[in-house]
Amino acid sequence: MTDSEGENVEDRKQTILEQLGGLTGLVASTLPVLAFVPVNSFWNLTAAIWSALAVALGVMVWRLVQRAPIQPAISGFFGVGICAFIAYRTGDAKGYFLFGIYTSLAYAGVFVVSMIARWPLVGVAWGYLNSAGSSWRSNRSAVASYDIATFAWAVVFGARYLVQSQLYDADQTGWLAVARIGMGWPLTGVALLVTFWAVRRADRALAEASSTDVELTPPNPGTRDAS
Repeated sequence: MTDSEGENVEDRKQTILEQLGGLTGLVASTLPVLAFVPVNSFWNLTAAIWSALAVALGVMVWRLVQRAPIQPAISGFFGVGICAFIAYRTGDAKGYFLFGIYTSLAYAGVFVVSMIARWPLVGVAWGYLNSAGSSWRSNRSAVASYDIATFAWAVVFGARYLVQSQLYDADQTGWLAVARIGMGWPLTGVALLVTFWAVRRADRALAEASSTDVELTPPNPGTRDAS
């Protein structure tokens, strides 16, 4: 891989992290949960709901002041709003985590189905970011690399669902918060590392295949040696 290709991958890394809100954004996404659980324990569900919404709004304003990408914070605020609404409707603090539990299940299913269909989502996303389309699907090594990265994301989301659904059924609201945080950005970071490795591996395989095709291309018989 040339230096320019390495720099391109690094730029893409930064783009993906920015779309997730960066490392600071990933950590900040846990703050509403940190506010929700203790406030519910010491006061009541209504106070906990409003505190979580206030913290999510505070994160959004803070990112505006810092002139950081605001889209992750907006998405996070609406996500907290949905969680708070479910908790309000169910009248139970553990309802706050229900949306995230079933969202994890849905994501895990989509990643697994994409692998079965031979369109691993990481490859689809990377092809879009690279403006390379789906040409990678003709290279077995590249597809295998994208399968590995896609499987990593499926495991992350599947593990979140399995662990948190068990805690939900056991009415362990406090441990649900611990699981949400512990299985949140730390596991996301692991999946991103696997993704970056897989993308480098796939890009290298595609580059080698391209150079081999060029070497094997016969000269045009219509051309003559100028000498």
